[in-house]
Amino acid sequence: MSRESNLGYFFADAVRRYPDKVAIIDLHGGRERQVTYAQLDERSDRVAGLVQSLGVKPGERVGMIVGNRVEFLEIFFGTMRAGAIPVAINTRLARETLKFILEDAECSAAFVDPDAHPDAEAVSASVKQRIFVGRDYEQARDGSERLKEPPQLAANAQAFQPYTSGSTGLPKGAIMTHAGMLWYVKYNQRYWPSTPDDRGLIAMPLFHKNAMRGTVKPLLYAGASFVLMPAYEPRSYLETLAKYRVTYSRGVAAVFTMFLQHRELIEKLDLSALKSFTIGSAVVAPELMDKVLKALPWISVGESYGCTEGGSPFRPPIDGRPTPRGSPGVQAPEYEVRLVGADGTDREDEGELLIRSPYNCLGYHKRPEVTRDKLIDGWLRTGDVFRKDKDGFYYFKTRVDDMFSCGGENIYPKEVEDLLFRHPAVANAVVAPVPHAVKGYVPAALVVLKRGVNAQAQSLKSWCLENGPKYAHPRFIQIIEESELPLNGAGKIDRALARARLAALSPKEIRDRP
Repeated sequence: MSRESNLGYFFADAVRRYPDKVAIIDLHGGRERQVTYAQLDERSDRVAGLVQSLGVKPGERVGMIVGNRVEFLEIFFGTMRAGAIPVAINTRLARETLKFILEDAECSAAFVDPDAHPDAEAVSASVKQRIFVGRDYEQARDGSERLKEPPQLAANAQAFQPYTSGSTGLPKGAIMTHAGMLWYVKYNQRYWPSTPDDRGLIAMPLFHKNAMRGTVKPLLYAGASFVLMPAYEPRSYLETLAKYRVTYSRGVAAVFTMFLQHRELIEKLDLSALKSFTIGSAVVAPELMDKVLKALPWISVGESYGCTEGGSPFRPPIDGRPTPRGSPGVQAPEYEVRLVGADGTDREDEGELLIRSPYNCLGYHKRPEVTRDKLIDGWLRTGDVFRKDKDGFYYFKTRVDDMFSCGGENIYPKEVEDLLFRHPAVANAVVAPVPHAVKGYVPAALVVLKRGVNAQAQSLKSWCLENGPKYAHPRFIQIIEESELPLNGAGKIDRALARARLAALSPKEIRDRP
């Protein structure tokens, strides 16, 4: 495998064109560190040499428990240059889950950032070779020889192994290939090009596709730059957008919901360089996009949909047609898309989304039964239900396992959340089913109010009854603080946690309402 077919070198052309240009502005630790393209390239080469010196062979896995800092990217790309497979682990997972992933991946070595997780050092103790970021990493990296050439690998060799789980059980390691990922980088630039003048802002975790696929890869490939925050905090995020003249940023819905609570700061800052936001990786209420545009009327705001194992099959039409609110777009070029009903037959209107492209994972590490269930003749079953309108636009409805029946009526949590979001006092909401003695399950909600606004749970329920389907109104509402939202490590709503919390909070028997 040459440099051209190894994902670790995907930004090599930018290194040749802009060696002294700043690629990354890292704000980890409260101080600014600027890294040029030439420096990132050299450090990645030295990490590759370090990985080889640790005895890691091509095809073996290297664990990463590392926070949002430039070292994450050096390790991630450098490990792939050595032909090894980085396993970047969600640093917000529980101790036992971290341990499970390291053991399941059979990591030969690990790069461990003790600041990224309180148990990082303890759970990685069983890994044969460990390098600690913030301690011995820098010396070990700089003392290693630069890798001259990557090892030869098979055409469909694995590049990295993200772990995905959600509400479906133990985490599963997806087998992502060099060829598939390089196809997507070039494909993205072909249809939706980034420019060297672009500047991104990343506040989402680097282990998540939202940051890596949405910002890191397209901007480094184009010779652009981005600012890397150690974590998201709404006021710091807004101030960073202004200070560094950021042109583009993306994040999950919670990012935008939270910073909209600081309108006075938005009005005070100079955000004139900002051109666009993308909201994705979770359910996006159309009202949220409208509110972002109202606060920043000169920018464009888009909704994205994608999955770890299959990329983004929907995009705004390349013919320039406007995308309706609530839709991530039409079928993207070079992607194949199907909607499949519960009976297993293809449908044109609504069904589970299946996608096929070179991006698709090859399967799941040591999970042949999951691979057989999720991948059928090259088609990836996403587990997401979509509706398609007459103009070819797709709309996310629910997860296959999220929909529930309430007295015979099928209810999608997203639809109830969208209804709540229209209430003038509501900043955010998450809906989940709770048991009911008569109807089986009924919707319940956790609601965050806008800052400085008061509303009672009963008034919100009454409003839903008046403005939406009566069978779908939330029978129980708990008003919570923004910090109490049940989020997972990627900043998305954790529906399993929301369901458990609502089941514990709601009365044992919720009375029927007409």
